[in-house]
Amino acid sequence: MTTILVGTGGYSYDDWRGVFYPQDLPRNRMLEFYSREFDFVELNTTYYRQPSRPMLRNMVRMTPPRFSFAVKAYRGITHERERPRQELRTMLDALEPLRQEGRLGCVLLQFPTSFRYNGENVALLRHLGEDLRGTPAVVEFRHQEWLREDVFDVLEESGLGFTCVDEPAFRILVPPAVRATADVAYVRFHGRNYQKWWRHEDPSERYDYLYTREELAEWVPRIRLLERQAGKVFVSMNNHRRGQAVINGRMIKELLELTWPTPLVTAEAVLQTHSPVLAGPAENGPVPLPGTAQRKGLPR
Repeated sequence: MTTILVGTGGYSYDDWRGVFYPQDLPRNRMLEFYSREFDFVELNTTYYRQPSRPMLRNMVRMTPPRFSFAVKAYRGITHERERPRQELRTMLDALEPLRQEGRLGCVLLQFPTSFRYNGENVALLRHLGEDLRGTPAVVEFRHQEWLREDVFDVLEESGLGFTCVDEPAFRILVPPAVRATADVAYVRFHGRNYQKWWRHEDPSERYDYLYTREELAEWVPRIRLLERQAGKVFVSMNNHRRGQAVINGRMIKELLELTWPTPLVTAEAVLQTHSPVLAGPAENGPVPLPGTAQRKGLPR
């Protein structure tokens, strides 16, 4: 049984044509094509609108039995939070086709930077954990103050996995901490685009980054540790601009020595013709290993 699954944040991108998809591939065939190579996909559309049973049932039909889905929680649960528990129940009902076919990888609860550590928000985590009992789920924090032992305790007690992240090393953001708090672990690679993380015209610009092999190699022992501690690890490349998630997804699979259907081209071959947007100023540099450098401050 595969215990490390590699996928990307979304799959339906026009700027992946020519990098991953054939130029003339119809949009409604993208998921089928994508699932030939990757183990799962992180569904982003479910953040913007609640999923429906027919939508997910159709996605199951288009993908092979080994393929699974990580479903990003609807924004009413994590960001707007006016009726989070009611919205979660609605969402869980819609996920039934994935449950029935054994294709639900997990639910991803990604909270915004404005979601701060306090009693009210900790209580919300506990409530959501209660509602998610029996459903694999992981939580991603965007503010570093959530990295506390009492929070890890809450996650463990609630059966919620902690999402490990690789992102720009700004002081306010979460560092590359590695922790398993449930049977499912999750790692998201957002890229290290310092220049566009806070200042951008299009939110997707912050994820415009291509990792080097050396940067991804830092994570190989960490992912293996999560595998030993949690059992199943989802590795999601969210640096989706211009197909860079595909390139790095192939690369991390090669580094982890995972078996998969033969890709159309290797990661190294694509790199020879791909022009990446790197981190920017040299002083920002790559994110250091935990504990080896001071965190950088939030730009004014």
